[in-house]
Amino acid sequence: MATAKHSLILLLVFFIVGCEDDDMGDMEVFDPTPFELVLPAVLEPFEPLMKIPDDNPLTVEGVALGRKLFFEPRLSADGSLSCAGCHIPSKSFAENEQFSTGIDGIAGNRNAQNIVNLSWMNSLFWDGRAKSIEDQALEPVVNPIEMHNRWSEVEHELRSDEEYRQLFKAAFGTEDIDSMLVVKAIAQFERTLISGNSAFDKYLNGQPTGWRQEDFDAVLRGLDVFMAEEKGDCFHCHGDPTNPFWTDNIFHNNGLDETFSDLGLGAITGSESDNGKFKTPTLRNLLFTAPYMHDGRFNSLEEVVEHYSTGLKNSPTIDPLMKNIDQGGVQLSPQDKSDLIMFMKSLTDSSFITNPDFQDP
Repeated sequence: MATAKHSLILLLVFFIVGCEDDDMGDMEVFDPTPFELVLPAVLEPFEPLMKIPDDNPLTVEGVALGRKLFFEPRLSADGSLSCAGCHIPSKSFAENEQFSTGIDGIAGNRNAQNIVNLSWMNSLFWDGRAKSIEDQALEPVVNPIEMHNRWSEVEHELRSDEEYRQLFKAAFGTEDIDSMLVVKAIAQFERTLISGNSAFDKYLNGQPTGWRQEDFDAVLRGLDVFMAEEKGDCFHCHGDPTNPFWTDNIFHNNGLDETFSDLGLGAITGSESDNGKFKTPTLRNLLFTAPYMHDGRFNSLEEVVEHYSTGLKNSPTIDPLMKNIDQGGVQLSPQDKSDLIMFMKSLTDSSFITNPDFQDP
């Protein structure tokens, strides 16, 4: 009797386990494909410093969804403006307007920054108010002078689209689309927008630059101007060849104004000592991103260099790095100005703006 009883128990166990196995076989397993970033040689040493949240790792499915959403005009209230409307791939994901104009024809008061190498940034926006790419991506949709929409409307619009439901399911394991998943996908795509293949990068890698020797001789003279404290003294804010991001990633008052109509960082921190300070922009791909400065006041690199040479304006928060303020700036010679501009041009990565992976799908 004991043997028969034990056999019956074993049969029941096998039956239950078998049913569970069948049920598991019917369930869809969420298993997105990890996205493998291939970094340019100059950025490879900095891979451990990339800021990729544990709750939003890069996946093939997530990046593909984010790319589609980046070019999706239905994120805006009238279906006319996408992220790419102000961050244009051919402009290094910036635009050539002084101020961006939203769906209601209202212009903002800041120049659109280029989107490049964001994974290494500590904060975003000219005033640093966003601490992650995800935080940054939340704002334009509801900004009244940009996309002027409501996230509830965006969520409804995307949920009603069968293709998007399937794309979100593949990327995040759910068809229940919400704002946080939208910005996570966009952030994944934006983290792949990596630039590090300029002529100067090739020079650092010991590769042919593609430039005529006499032109690259001017580039190297311009680097000397850039690095010399008694000349351009640019490296304190924009780094040196050991910093391939060409920004110190912090905030400075660079002598644009004596008084401020835009407080910049000061409006975020509430500290008067931060008034007139804006985040140092990267020097990468400047040829594509004119006009320059937080308010797009300079139309050319020549105007930018002239500002630091003769146009500095004093104010209570001006950065101590802005030297020779009593003379208006560092007083560069015409040759130094020309060479410095050639150096900045050598940081242009044309392969970045033509990369097929970054275009409208």
